[in-house]
Amino acid sequence: MTTDANNVARRHPELPAAARLDNQVLFRVSGPGTNDFLQGQLSQNLTNVVAGHSPRAAASTPKGRAYLLTRLVRDGEDVLLTMPASLADDVAAHLNKYLMLFRGTSMERLDNGQVFGLIGEAAAGTVAGNASPVPETINSSLALGSGYLVRTNATAEGTPRFELWLPQGVDGTLQDILGRLHQVSLAEWNASEIAAGVPELTPETKEAWVPQMLNLQHLEGIHFKKGCYTGQEVIARMHFLGQLKKSLYRLGVESGEQPAPGSPVMAGEKSVGEVVRAVTFDDGSVQFLAVLRHADAGKDLFLPGSERPLQVLPLPYAVPEREAESSDT
Repeated sequence: MTTDANNVARRHPELPAAARLDNQVLFRVSGPGTNDFLQGQLSQNLTNVVAGHSPRAAASTPKGRAYLLTRLVRDGEDVLLTMPASLADDVAAHLNKYLMLFRGTSMERLDNGQVFGLIGEAAAGTVAGNASPVPETINSSLALGSGYLVRTNATAEGTPRFELWLPQGVDGTLQDILGRLHQVSLAEWNASEIAAGVPELTPETKEAWVPQMLNLQHLEGIHFKKGCYTGQEVIARMHFLGQLKKSLYRLGVESGEQPAPGSPVMAGEKSVGEVVRAVTFDDGSVQFLAVLRHADAGKDLFLPGSERPLQVLPLPYAVPEREAESSDT
């Protein structure tokens, strides 16, 4: 376990705020096979990816293990999606194997593209301007002259959050507009993601979990009635047969080292889960998301080498599978 000085967040950053998400890379899928290609690889139904609605999705292995968590934004006939920079090369190389079956269709990395995180309703209002209403519901989006503004999940404490996608980068006018907002670090955006119950994958954790274990169904990231796609059989079986025995929890500890993605969460001498993403605050406390067994989540939990008990913190959405499943895996 390590604490990265670059991942220390202020507990109460000034709002409204903007963070440049330089850990994210934008891609554009274009051509006549765009919808069919993505429909066969992602957990989202492409008929739901339309102007004004930009839902999440997962790409999984044939065994149903997620190797990419993304969002999809319709840009004319094209589709934009994000990838973590740490995974982008491997994921793009993998998806291109399937893309070869769709003549005239391409997936291009947008080297000039940028993504910003906006925290606070006023941050979105500043960017949208007086002429455009701010997106009102989660995953709704607004086309701006230079990109797209998407409402993402609020934190459990009720702080509104948005993503700003700029496929061509930031122009001078928008740079001035963003400059009116308080600038926060990537760590502070990550803290808001954790508080919103939004998972991410890293090179250490890709292919570790089925998307439902990451609560993606509660983030509108899985369409259970769409046709076949890679991993669909496992994902659908887990859903329709009620076999989900693990899910994503938000945990905190008042002080300690920041756990690395994939590191264990312990109940006594037994590992009962794994860390997904974590952040350290300037008061020394640590919060993180972890996939835990439902049957063990009520036990006394600790990080390895620490005697400080972990506290289960609220998420902004319900996870009813926890109530339905009380047996261990």
